[in-house]
Amino acid sequence: MNKDNSIFVAGVSGMVGSAIIRKLRGHGYENILCPTRKSLDLRSQSKVRDWFEENRPEYVFLAAAKVGGILANSTMPAEFIHENIIVQDNVIHSSWKFGVKKLCFLGSSCIYPRLATQPITEQSFLTGSLEPTNEAYAIAKIAGIKTCQAYRRQYGFDAISLMPTNLYGPGDNFHEQDSHVFPALIRRIHEAKKKDAPSVVIWGTGSVKREFLHVDDLADASIFMMNNYSSDEIINIGAGEDISILELARLISDVVGYRGAIEHDLSKPDGAPRKLLDVSRSQALGWSRSIPLRKGVEQTVQWFLDNADDLRK
Repeated sequence: MNKDNSIFVAGVSGMVGSAIIRKLRGHGYENILCPTRKSLDLRSQSKVRDWFEENRPEYVFLAAAKVGGILANSTMPAEFIHENIIVQDNVIHSSWKFGVKKLCFLGSSCIYPRLATQPITEQSFLTGSLEPTNEAYAIAKIAGIKTCQAYRRQYGFDAISLMPTNLYGPGDNFHEQDSHVFPALIRRIHEAKKKDAPSVVIWGTGSVKREFLHVDDLADASIFMMNNYSSDEIINIGAGEDISILELARLISDVVGYRGAIEHDLSKPDGAPRKLLDVSRSQALGWSRSIPLRKGVEQTVQWFLDNADDLRK
């Protein structure tokens, strides 16, 4: 991408989309198209088509998605599969139809089998059963990957698909009911400290392990891959290391300054036992994460404290 190219970031109000915009501007890209959901409903095929016809972006980052944690995925599977498939199909099709030079689709590590060999290589894609607690979201993302591959093979459309690991950082969803584990723990532990509660409860055993990547690192990777990668093969974007949920809760407690006990609600699901991505391909291309986990936790906790009054309750 040249600095004066027209760049459309789909999902401007989300954590990932806003991070990509920050990173683009930090790299000197100024011609950024970032309509809000109010001005462009990506679920509407006709509105997306008309917008592309009028604005003619040259590059597209497809970061728009309906996301949520285990509870949201388990209770709203129809919404997750329906909305995500519609949005990505509308954006990918109009990108091709109106001459976009390149599109970067952001998938998810949940597209891999629940019991995939660790660390998970890209070759594990479609080799086993998905994690049931987020199957609908995973299937939608798989459809997005396959759509990008189909448009490349039939039309020569330069669409790439990145598979990020679990994300966290500024702009995350800290909602009590439908957030992911990282922001949920920050909110829960912060509130326990405020109330001087003797303990805080986490879901499941806490033994399952997850990999976490700061959203600013994903934004950096997205721009790097847009400029340096072109293939129909998916590529993993991750930190290269993981941590148990219990260890993460202890780390957040330490950063927040909470000294109470951590208890377990064993009636709640753990999810997949482990999810660690093999990031050797992205590292071989010259990209790797730059924000260590503790530093990222400190930054995210501070952002949460600075914005607590404006966050979704």
